[in-house]
Amino acid sequence: MALKRVVVTGIGTLTPIGNNLNDYWNNLLAGVSGAAPITLFDASKFKTRFACEIKGFDPTEFMDRKEARKLDRFAQIALVASDQAVADAGITKDNVDPDRVGVIFASGIGGLVTFQEEVLNFAAGDGTPRFNPFFIPKMISDIAAGNISIKHGFRGPNFCTVSACASSTHALIDAANYIRLNKADVIVAGGAEAAVCEAGIGGFNAMHALSTRNDSPETASRPFDVTRDGFVLGEGAGSIILEELEHAKERGAKIYAEYVGGGATADAYHLTAPHPEGLGAINVMKNAVSDGDDFDASMIDYVNVHGTSTPL
Repeated sequence: MALKRVVVTGIGTLTPIGNNLNDYWNNLLAGVSGAAPITLFDASKFKTRFACEIKGFDPTEFMDRKEARKLDRFAQIALVASDQAVADAGITKDNVDPDRVGVIFASGIGGLVTFQEEVLNFAAGDGTPRFNPFFIPKMISDIAAGNISIKHGFRGPNFCTVSACASSTHALIDAANYIRLNKADVIVAGGAEAAVCEAGIGGFNAMHALSTRNDSPETASRPFDVTRDGFVLGEGAGSIILEELEHAKERGAKIYAEYVGGGATADAYHLTAPHPEGLGAINVMKNAVSDGDDFDASMIDYVNVHGTSTPL
């Protein structure tokens, strides 16, 4: 069976350096850092007191207050970013079949802030089980995908991919493959994370995974430097619309790029450290190149590397 071709027709972002695609891109090109002292909680007693927070985000600017209270922060920003992507792609109820539009949206941790709040509230009580009825729906990682589909009425494939730092990449690969196999015409793909809280910072501090350059947050992320001392925790959401090529052309959509292949492997080596010979990185790039039809490595002119910044 010939695989369908997949293109990108929409983009949405909500990040520490811009709350929309235009601001994010311009600040990225300008080298703006999103790292700054933490404002979401009192971090004065923590080893790490800075993070990359979204600036000036008020969920009630995008949804009513009652709805916002039913969603963890990660799901709120997922909705905003996906709304941007859907609008950018020009998707309406009149130019797509909702049964053929899916949502595959990732999150490595999910509603950590909600989990922390509910457990702390219970611990502070007398043992009587009093929990928010939205505790579980706010916390589970696939609730972002669910809410995106409910808002837009998309009834195609719907789930969340969870694979730590690679979660969103796997969401994109899965989304593309569903379209290539003719299981959907359009899929809203991407990911969201919002773990800048006591449990998030404290947990990663306990692993000695975070940078502690509190005197210079804007230069703390240095993954390929010998002086690296850990990563910088951030929050944000990114969404792209993947679409079958002929479907996109038929409805006159603008096309940003074409997806031609993806790969996924495991180092099978260590909980946090990569294989010392780079076997996982080598194999996954080979898989991605071989997945592309009529594609070879000589066509690559840019490589975006995931650097964990974890110290030696």
